Amino acid sequence: MASTLLLALVFVIDVIAFGLAVAAEQRRSTATIDNNGRESYCVYDRDIATGLGVGSLLLLVLSQTIIMVASRCLCCGKAMKPSGSRAWAIVLFITCWVFFLIAEICLLAGSARNAYHTKYRNLLNNPPTCATLRKGVFGAGAAFVFLTAIVSELYYVSYSKASEDKANYGRDSGIRMGNL
Repeated sequence: MASTLLLALVFVIDVIAFGLAVAAEQRRSTATIDNNGRESYCVYDRDIATGLGVGSLLLLVLSQTIIMVASRCLCCGKAMKPSGSRAWAIVLFITCWVFFLIAEICLLAGSARNAYHTKYRNLLNNPPTCATLRKGVFGAGAAFVFLTAIVSELYYVSYSKASEDKANYGRDSGIRMGNL
């Protein structure tokens, strides 16, 4: 029962994180050049995407923390019986962390770059170059948030199944990890 509630909580947090990342992609800052005679400068319309990206990043960290604490980060819990579930738990654990890191990098880089606004640039009467976030950075982050959500749920299910089975120590070899 607690396992089901945990998965539901993590799923809801991941869905909210995904929604925030998609909203950040749709509300990226855009810039226009305003020329008031002598000097030209960039005018940015909104900066809400930075907050949405950071919110998504923090929710993804919360989700990952809940899953890792519940599973004792795979390495600090009791021994699991050698089985297909244990093998899948290990593969999904590594995949989950890789997807998590990619999602965090995309969201953090997107938020930082979206918050960067250029100031006056008027060298030799050239119009300024208005730096904006490239399209798709938050979208890539949202995609990896989605993949992290799926893989972390599958990891926890595989971990739970593998840890329900008790390791058989009937044929103790006397050597540590010899039974595995």
